[in-house]
Amino acid sequence: MLEDYFDVFTPDDIRLKNSRIGIESVLYEYVHRTQSPEAIQAAFPSLSLEQIYAAILYYLRNKPVMDHYLADWLEFGRQARAEQAHNPPPAVVRLRQLQEETEASGLTTQQYLTQRQAREAADEHLAAA
Repeated sequence: MLEDYFDVFTPDDIRLKNSRIGIESVLYEYVHRTQSPEAIQAAFPSLSLEQIYAAILYYLRNKPVMDHYLADWLEFGRQARAEQAHNPPPAVVRLRQLQEETEASGLTTQQYLTQRQAREAADEHLAAA
């Protein structure tokens, strides 16, 4: 049976059997990026071509439901990115700050980081003295 190719954990979590890859990943490549099954298999080498075709056939047989599934998945991703942009993790904040400092210095990234490292080493040396 076609359903034997999938693990359905919840209505919004369908994965290809024996993998951690959600059906949405395969279908996004097929529906929205118009990739061939062979190109999708190259992007997900842990999946067989048979699994890729099973996902596509499942989509075609359940198109209205799967279109809704994909739309929900895309909206969830959009909301997650918006939340992350509004409240970025500390590492992202630090990287943005470092990028701003580098650009303000007028130096290349490598030059700025080299100078910064030298300043920090000098500060540590003075603090230890």
